[in-house]
Order: sequence, then C-alpha cells, then structure tokens
Amino acid sequence: MITGDLRGDDDMAGLGEHITAMVRSHASGDDASFYSIALQVAAREARQGHHVLADGIKKAVDYSRQAPSVTSNVTVLPQPRGDLGDLVEVTHPGVHLRELITSEVISGQIKQVIAEQRQRKNLLDHGFSPAYRLLLEGPPGTGKTMTASVLATELSLPMFTVRLDSLLSKFMGETASKLRIVFDAVAQQRGVYLFDEFDALGADRSGNDVGEARRILSSFLVFLEESSPESIVIAATNHRSILDKALFRRFDAVMTYSLPDTRQASTVIRVRLGSLLSGTSLAKLGDLTEGLSHADLTKAAESAAKAALMRGEPQVSRQDVVFALETRRMASLG
Repeated sequence: MITGDLRGDDDMAGLGEHITAMVRSHASGDDASFYSIALQVAAREARQGHHVLADGIKKAVDYSRQAPSVTSNVTVLPQPRGDLGDLVEVTHPGVHLRELITSEVISGQIKQVIAEQRQRKNLLDHGFSPAYRLLLEGPPGTGKTMTASVLATELSLPMFTVRLDSLLSKFMGETASKLRIVFDAVAQQRGVYLFDEFDALGADRSGNDVGEARRILSSFLVFLEESSPESIVIAATNHRSILDKALFRRFDAVMTYSLPDTRQASTVIRVRLGSLLSGTSLAKLGDLTEGLSHADLTKAAESAAKAALMRGEPQVSRQDVVFALETRRMASLG
C-alpha cells in the first residue's frame, strides 16, 4: 500500500503560484486577497481528497477574519514619495530592548520614553506631552542608532532615518525648506524620526562660519520646538562637545552613551555568540575589550564564530575570541 502525498508537477506548480500570490498579498497588506487565495488553496486540497487540511485552512481563515487584532501583525510601511522620498529612508526594525546592552541609566531612560509613549493619549488628554524629542550622544558604535530601532520596535512604529550630512551637501541652499518637509511628515505620519550624524547640523558656529549654516540650525530649532508629539524625533551625534549649547534645552531627554565596561563587553560577546560559546570562559579579557565599542565587540564575536564554524567545530574556543579581539583592537585603535 502506498501512502503519502503524491502530487504531479502541474499540481505542484499550481500550488506554488497560489503560495507566491499569498506572499505578495501578505506583503502588501491586502487581507482580502490573502484570504481569498487561501480559500482557493483549501478548495484545491479538498478536490485532491485532503479534507482535513482543507478544513483546517478554512477554519484558520474564519478565525483570522473574526479576530484581526489578534492575528494580523502585518504593518504596511509607508513609502515616502516625492520630496520626502529623497530625504528619508524608511525601515521597520525588529530590535527589542532586551537586545540592547547598555548602562542601567540609559536603559531606564529608554523604558521611561516607551512607557510615556504607551500612555501618550492619557498624558495628552491631561495637557502633558510624552517625551518625544531625544538627543543621543556618545562615541560611534555605542548603541545610539540601535536605541532608535528599539523604540520603533517596542512601539510598533516605522523608523525614518534622515542623513543630515547628505542632506546638507545635496540640498545646500534649500536645506531649511527640506527640513520643513520632514517635520511636516513628523506631524502627519507617526513614527520614529532619526536625524543621524546630527553634528553635521548642530555644531557650534559661533565663529566666522555663519550664513547658511546658522540659518539651517536656527530653522531646525524652530521646527523642533514646534514639532508635533505625534512622533518621536531623535538626534544622534558622536561629538557632544561641538554641539551648540542652545540645542540641549530643546530636547525632552539627553542620553549619554559610553564605551562598554568589562561586564557589558562580556555580555555583548555572549549575546552574539549564544550557544556557540557554551562552556567557554570569557574571564579576564578586560585588557582586550577596553576601548572597543559595542559594534567592535559584535564584529569580533562574529569573526570568532566564523573561524570555529569553518573548522567544522560546534563551539567557539577562548583562543578564537582572544584572536578576534586582538585583531579588532588593531583595526579600531591602531
């Protein structure tokens, strides 16, 4: 007796077309089309005699239609068009707070912002705005951009990244008007707006460098002051010391990032390597991790993992980690 699901090439091709169509409708957020195709698949399976599978698909569709808030987690990303499309990059991160290795102070500040945003309507109804204008400053690779991703993920919001250095160079002479377009979007499309490399705009220009740069900074401060609490506006900089002091009082919170200490460095490596590090000691590596950023440590961990896997070994050795850290220090610190 032959058992199993034997399908011909034509049948498999037809099923493949249905699955492809389902994926496309899912990606576009077209629930009606998605359910319609699913029911077509159920009908095909019923004709093939697979009644249990067909019935299961139908029940799943009925349940999903009745409880969309529970089962529909599809977020249709707004795609910027026209001028806005030239100014921002939109993503939908999947980075949770537990994945961000940072100090207790920073972690507490992020949790406070998330809590206020989740109670946004309640606060606004009583005349208070949740924290939504954030300045993140610290060395490169210490988690500033990742923080923006965490906020977007935890609040289920799209993230719009504004590259200020390219904005300044590409639209010199009309930068202020382009900033207005971005801040209009802040009010109209709820999201996390990250102004990366903010020092390109916010540098202290108290000397001879006035004119256009000063007008751009002044425009940004006005836009920021008047910005809508509908969204979160984040400015990230690697150089706090060169920022114009007028900036700090315009933000609801300033988060200061630093290079990881020995404990945090060990945690970053462990989190990235996971089970590949089982049984391997990371004790007394402080001299090798000192001065390395979170990004440096992650890259070192990845190098150690690849070295072990390419040898065909299921675990990373301490020597793999030591060599990777030494190599990273030479590249990063010189």
